[in-house]
Amino acid sequence: MQSVNVAIAGATGAVGEVLREMLVERSFPVDQIRLLASSRSAGKSFEFADREIRVELLDDFDFRDTQVAFFSAGGSVSAVHAPRAVKAGAIVVDNTSEFRQQPHIPLVVPEVNAHRIKDGLETGIIANPNCSTIQMVVALKPIYDAVGIERINVATYQAVSGAGASAIRELAEQTTSILNGNGAEPTVHPVQIAFNAIPQINTFEDNGYTKEEWKMVLETKKIFEDESIQVNPTCVRIPVFYGHSEAVHIETKEPISVDFARDVLMSAPNVILMDEREAGGYPTAVEHAAGTDPVFVGRVRKDVSHPRGLNMWVVSDNVRKGAALNSIQIAEELLPILN
Repeated sequence: MQSVNVAIAGATGAVGEVLREMLVERSFPVDQIRLLASSRSAGKSFEFADREIRVELLDDFDFRDTQVAFFSAGGSVSAVHAPRAVKAGAIVVDNTSEFRQQPHIPLVVPEVNAHRIKDGLETGIIANPNCSTIQMVVALKPIYDAVGIERINVATYQAVSGAGASAIRELAEQTTSILNGNGAEPTVHPVQIAFNAIPQINTFEDNGYTKEEWKMVLETKKIFEDESIQVNPTCVRIPVFYGHSEAVHIETKEPISVDFARDVLMSAPNVILMDEREAGGYPTAVEHAAGTDPVFVGRVRKDVSHPRGLNMWVVSDNVRKGAALNSIQIAEELLPILN
């Protein structure tokens, strides 16, 4: 397949680093790659496929020779520079929240709604969903297709990498400080994250939900193209570096047995079922998700409180499938069109 010119805005951040690695891992046909960042990082060099690539200043970059531009530098940056890239002729795959709820811009998880990618050719922008939404809808898609879903109750247990490199450093520094008998002063998280669980990710909305929780509500409806789905999330930050975990409880439109649910999950793309009713017979963030690409599902069981209820445990690497991998999968679907 003919190679394309690629740019990564936010190339030095946590997601940008994994984007660089995964483009090589997946043999994405890159001709030229341009690494873009703010003035703090411009001038640094990083290796890409045995080449040293110098980081350029995003503010000054000309996108005219770029076919695919990955954006992962924050919503305010995307708001300014993504339209500029589109005007220059690039297709933007945006990993921020800036465009997700704009009606004309597709919000895509390839395993769920790849048919919407073509809509991005008209807008020039394809939005990558929130990491916690991505892994949940990948796991729920086969069940949604089989029997429909009326309601989703979900509690997330999210790794600090979801808040970026500074949050990773804060967890490491707080852990070391506490183990050495000293205190832990929060700067990135609202309260101490080490040895703690924080029931707040992002700021609060007027309805009492946080922005992270409200993203899951709106994004799930948009991805499934189903405004009737009721979504009730609680998002919690925990002291794990990589890998989000979710306790997902659904109410289906039609009854579904555990055996049938397991069967459809086993045949779902990029889903690995680990559901043995014994110690360690389930996926965890550290042992299975971190550094890998699938969405892992375990603890599948009937909800004893509801005749059409089903429970499951969903785990995935939030920086890989939750961000970089999903973006690259979108770009891979675009390649035949671009060529």
